[in-house]
Amino acid sequence: MSAEYPPVSFHFKVEFNGISTQEKDVHFQSVMGLSVDIETVEFAEGGENRFKHKLPTRSKFPNLILKRGMVTDSYLIKWCQNAIESFQFEPIDLTVILLNEKHEPLVTWNVVHAYPVKWNVAELNAEKSEVMIETIELAYNYFTLV
Repeated sequence: MSAEYPPVSFHFKVEFNGISTQEKDVHFQSVMGLSVDIETVEFAEGGENRFKHKLPTRSKFPNLILKRGMVTDSYLIKWCQNAIESFQFEPIDLTVILLNEKHEPLVTWNVVHAYPVKWNVAELNAEKSEVMIETIELAYNYFTLV
């Protein structure tokens, strides 16, 4: 009898279309922001005082937040620097892929029209022995589940 278990969330990679094929630019500590909210508008019906109708209007996607150990010679960071320092934004599509134990894709999210809006490095502190973490925050239009 084979039982289906929920997949683990720690085995994944992020691929950036048109930026980098470097192995160091696909591994991240965490990915947050793959969620969607449906905005609604309330409509009061005449004569109905118990409730207001809620009608869907559009989807709303939060920023995508990627965290990883700092990488020094990264095409991804050069792309971010170009946006931050030169204010030249080149939106790209990216793919977040959840992998199984054989490194095969289980679930794929295609993120459309992403561009950097924030880059952050962790605190420099001589009293702690920690890995330097960099955080990249991307705005995007929407994602699709493949």
